[in-house]
Amino acid sequence: MTAPETAPTAMTKTIPFRPYDKPAGGLGSLHGTAKALLGNGSYPALATLPRLNQPQGVDCPGCAYPDSPDSKSVDFCEQGAWAIAHEGGKARATPAFFAANTVTALRAKDHWELEAAGRLTAPMLYDAGSDTYREIGWDTAFALAGAALRALDDPDRAVFYTSGRTSNEAAFAYGLLARAFGTNNLPDSSNLCHESSGMALTESIGVGKSTVTRADFADTQLIMSFGHNPGSNHPRMLGDLREAKRRGCRIIIFNPLRERGLEAFADPQSPGELLGGAGTQLADAYYQVRVGGDLAAITGIAKAVLERGAVDAPFIAAHTDGFDAFRELAAGQAWPEIEQASGLSRAQLEEAAGFYIDSPATIAAWCMGLTQNEFAIETIQSLVNLMLLRGNVGKPGAGLMPVRGHSNVQGDRTMGITNRPKPAWLAGLQRVFGFVPAAKPGLDAIGTIHGLVDGTVEAFVALGGNFAVAAPDTPRVLEALSRTKLTVHVATKLNRTHLYPGQTGLLLPCIGRTELDVQPSGPQFVSVEDTASMVHASMGRNRPASELLRSEPFIVSRLAQHVLPDMGIDWHTIGTDYDATRALIERVAEGAVEGFADYNERIRAEKGFHLPNGAGRREWATAVRKARFIAHPLPADTIMARARARHGDRVLCLATIRAHRQYNTTVYRDPKGEVDRYRGVHGTRHVLFVGRAALARLGFADGDVVRVRAASPDGIERHVDGIRLAAAALDGDDVFGYFPELTPLLSPALVARGSNTPAFKQIPVLIER
Repeated sequence: MTAPETAPTAMTKTIPFRPYDKPAGGLGSLHGTAKALLGNGSYPALATLPRLNQPQGVDCPGCAYPDSPDSKSVDFCEQGAWAIAHEGGKARATPAFFAANTVTALRAKDHWELEAAGRLTAPMLYDAGSDTYREIGWDTAFALAGAALRALDDPDRAVFYTSGRTSNEAAFAYGLLARAFGTNNLPDSSNLCHESSGMALTESIGVGKSTVTRADFADTQLIMSFGHNPGSNHPRMLGDLREAKRRGCRIIIFNPLRERGLEAFADPQSPGELLGGAGTQLADAYYQVRVGGDLAAITGIAKAVLERGAVDAPFIAAHTDGFDAFRELAAGQAWPEIEQASGLSRAQLEEAAGFYIDSPATIAAWCMGLTQNEFAIETIQSLVNLMLLRGNVGKPGAGLMPVRGHSNVQGDRTMGITNRPKPAWLAGLQRVFGFVPAAKPGLDAIGTIHGLVDGTVEAFVALGGNFAVAAPDTPRVLEALSRTKLTVHVATKLNRTHLYPGQTGLLLPCIGRTELDVQPSGPQFVSVEDTASMVHASMGRNRPASELLRSEPFIVSRLAQHVLPDMGIDWHTIGTDYDATRALIERVAEGAVEGFADYNERIRAEKGFHLPNGAGRREWATAVRKARFIAHPLPADTIMARARARHGDRVLCLATIRAHRQYNTTVYRDPKGEVDRYRGVHGTRHVLFVGRAALARLGFADGDVVRVRAASPDGIERHVDGIRLAAAALDGDDVFGYFPELTPLLSPALVARGSNTPAFKQIPVLIER
């Protein structure tokens, strides 16, 4: 099935691919920032940027990377500038816009065109007769949604999805609404990205978060980077890598693609680097590991460390469990198997082990390259094993750092947004609000997909996000949404998921992160948690894009009033007085989440406060009260092995990636056609990067335009047409293409074992003329 959203712009053989040999950052980032501002209207973005990621300022919605622990007058990046410029741009998706554009016509537009329509300005209801969204009043919208939810014969027929870009206050209210309604169907964007990290870390060290703070980068002697591209996805990290490198820290990279942001970086705030053009060389070694080969690579490094006897024996004896079993497994893994599975030679892995042994303090950082494959949990736990070998958890300059994406995705989870709630959190809700929450697990993102497709999910409520486009099997999910009884989307801008409304389809516009939130009790601020567990305030100052916009906490609470009118919860106060909401969070969190005492007082501190991290203190909240070595052999039965057994050796392994001019499913249009500066792509996003040897073996040439067809295990036809092949510096049969254009190729049957995270980095595909 070809995705309905894949409407590629006209493509020819003349579309330019321009190799980019400059460092990441530098003048290119300054030019990109200027384009963002000039293309969307420089005001109010120019007034906002100086306050971005500053104490008591605006938390950038662009990523979850921690703010600087020091006073830094400029702490934003090009990607953040695009996000702020688009939120504050002049374009408006008004009721007149929707009256002039049927939903069917809007479906034919590309992702960037929907984004470019601008800010939503009024609550809208889908009218099937005219195939358009039409303006309605807020009270009518809440009444319709409340009536539809109350009419369901089972609370579990409703799903409450949330994006990680919402605030702690809105997330708390949203989770309370869902659980008071009677369901744990609370999937969120974590299910699609770092769920594997949280589950793996919790089992191994007792906490599912980063043990590293941004201050640790000043003390570390080695940074090991696995499966992420900070140059495009969290560029502020490049500043920390640069500073670490300049004081003598070593950096080694494990990534299948050569990424400019991992090789060299020119700080736009450094006149010398800006004018000189050379920047700082970051990578001491760059290992192009095979897609999905990180487990084998990590096993090989650990094997080499063990063979040299270079372990921290006192730490292992005092703080860990399971070392002997892990040592035995590593010894039994043969080097030829490790080399074949990793795509790296023994010499390369022993070299990496040498870097690791020479470092007294090491940080291991990773992103979706590790989390979005079948053996994600096993891979991350093997990385924990490697770090435990030399005591690199719970000391300055060392630790484990999953680099999360959405700006408050960590806070979402802390606020109880999960389909598998902690009993202590449920006990807190019962103690404070007097109802007994359901204890059984609800639906995660993949479970939601299955429920939508088979019809057991009849209502879909979304607090932000672009669920159907961010999730696997996009065409079938979109079609399934249109069969539901209710869809509710709380959003700032239009996206493709909004274009498949249910029988009652509502668009509810909310204020953005940069905008002033005034409630009857006065101006409000919200709080967010970054990837290093720092909780800090965020307060917008800009005039809202429309007088009809409402805040997320207000919308959630008013919806709850209509869904649960007799619950006895003071929803009005929760939605209008965020100090009162934070006081409730503090009470619920007592005994469930350490660190929320005196929430309202501490959130007003200049930089907020840090949520304690037991593993960071070498206190292990695991089943055995120690950090655990969990041994995992190299797997033989893999997604790709099964696909090749069925379809032969023409099967390639597709990993989806983001372009530079993009944030998750939000695609920013560059007027001059730049799509992905660092990879040299211009004019189209419909690209598949393939190694030259693989092209030759399969009989294709650089520039051919092809169909990409999924080798799906469920037998459902999935393909995307009009994809241009681009020769790249790749060995083997790994190929790369852009998300979300190629998301429709992924079957929801292909997930990480245990976490159910979609295997976006391990899609078996065939290319056809």
